[in-house]
Parts: sequence; C-alpha cells; structure tokens
Amino acid sequence: MKQENLLVVATLYKFVSLPDFAEMRDPWLSYCQQQGIKGTILLAQEGINGTIVGSRQAIDAVLEFLRSDPRLADLEHKESYTETLPFERMKVRLKSEIVTLGLPEVDPNEQVGNYVSPQEWNELISDPEVIVIDTRNDYEVNIGTFKKAQNPQTHSFREFPDYVRHNLDPSKHKKIAMFCTGGIRCEKASSYMLSQGFAEVYHLKGGILKYLEEVPAQESLWEGECFVFDERVAVRHGLESGSYEMCQSCGRPISAADKTSPQYEAGISCPYCFDSLTEDKRVRQQEKRRQFLLKSNRKNK
Repeated sequence: MKQENLLVVATLYKFVSLPDFAEMRDPWLSYCQQQGIKGTILLAQEGINGTIVGSRQAIDAVLEFLRSDPRLADLEHKESYTETLPFERMKVRLKSEIVTLGLPEVDPNEQVGNYVSPQEWNELISDPEVIVIDTRNDYEVNIGTFKKAQNPQTHSFREFPDYVRHNLDPSKHKKIAMFCTGGIRCEKASSYMLSQGFAEVYHLKGGILKYLEEVPAQESLWEGECFVFDERVAVRHGLESGSYEMCQSCGRPISAADKTSPQYEAGISCPYCFDSLTEDKRVRQQEKRRQFLLKSNRKNK
C-alpha cells in the first residue's frame, strides 16, 4: 500500500521543565480530538512523552500545535506507518514522571549522558572497553537486542538502579553505552548513572527505532525485532511490522512458536502467563474474548 494511504504513527518525548503541565492537559486533549488523533500523551513537570496516530495532515497539525509552545519548539519525533489504528481513543494523562524510575531527584534537565547518533553507534559498541546495556524490560530484550548487550533482567524500570548498584562499578567500568526503544529511558538512566559517579556514559540518540529507521540492515548490529507499545507489537528494520502478536491477557509479545504451546489459548493465556492465571481472570478474559469476537463480527457484516 502507498505511504500516502497509511496512517502516521508519531512517537515523541522531551525532558523539559513544565511547571504548568496540569493546565496543559485539557487544551491538548481537545485539540488532538478535533484533529481525529488517537493515542496517549503523558505530561509531567519533567516533560512530555507520547505516541499518537492519525492522518498525515492531522499529525502535522498536532506537532505544529505542540511546538507552538516555546519550550517545545525543538520537540523531535519519529515516524512509522500503519494500515489500522493501533489505539481506540485519545488520552492525555498527568503523571509524576514521564518514564518512571522512582527517583524524583534524578533530573535529565540538569545532566545527561553523551548522545550517539545511529551512524556512530556501531563503532562505539564494538569497542571492547565499552559495556553495552539494554535498559528495557526483560520481555522486550528477549525478542531482540544489540550484539553483546547486557540484559539487566528487569521487570520494570524502577529495578534499574538496583541492577546498577549490584553489577556495575564506576572505578572498574569506565565506558557505558545504553539504549532503549525511543531514547527516553536512557536519558533518565544516563542522568542517574552520572549521579552515581560513572564518568563516560553514552546513549543511542533516538533509540532503537531511529537506528532501525536509518541504519541499513546489511550494516546493522541489531538482532531480532523491537517491541513497541501499540498494536503493531514489534517492528523490524525500516520500521516494518514484525512477526509477533500480543497476548491479550498479559501483554507479552508472543511468537508463532509460542502459539503452538498447549498453554496458549487465544485471548485467554500464553506460555508466559498460564501458570499465574487465576480462575477469576480466566472468566474475565473469556468474556473479553467473547465481546471482541462479537464486535469483530459486527464490523465484518
């Protein structure tokens, strides 16, 4: 399908002081709804983080609206394309953090690591002296990561400081390179690590998504697919849709092999959540599945 016929998916974030963030919610939500935009934008005193989807014209209008605030004039975004809406409605939510580390004293607006462009990333992580760290959650790392990257085995970003304390030492690990989906976690992670005495801290500018967009597959050090937080589930090089689906019960990405497991039941369970599935949740998921199928059948008539 031609690109002009596809919906635009725009991901964006910026750490910037927004003391009036609560007052921004209603006008932002209203404007996005007027443009027919779907998705989620998080607002906090420390900045903005979001993914929005709409027509080319609508996305351009919303980005212009956001950048009309002088504090967001240089707001960067990344784009990909989809045939179907990955979100059902538009939400603008107020948060204490736009990415939750649980340490309010860590402020990327005060200090942050060194940005590394996608074009320079391969050379950096190929340096044997550089410790490469994937700052994403374990289930994200499992479907794709960079060669030689360490997996902190975290279930949430709040666990990252504990991983650093138990596994890294500023006196021994002189060069740290970090990456995440879009770059936002690494900004906060790099700010935290600088506060802990690490001298040389680098992070991939624009995250994995920018790398997959700009670095040719034949030159890439990326292995696998990249999990994304919408109905596309995962993307490949060129930001093309990947091969994973999402378990409707636990939200984990599931492969074709996972779906052959006796623990997989569409809309109910998968190998990652089967053991923890209570009877009450099974009943709830079965009802959700029934409603989903009814809705799908009505659409197809």
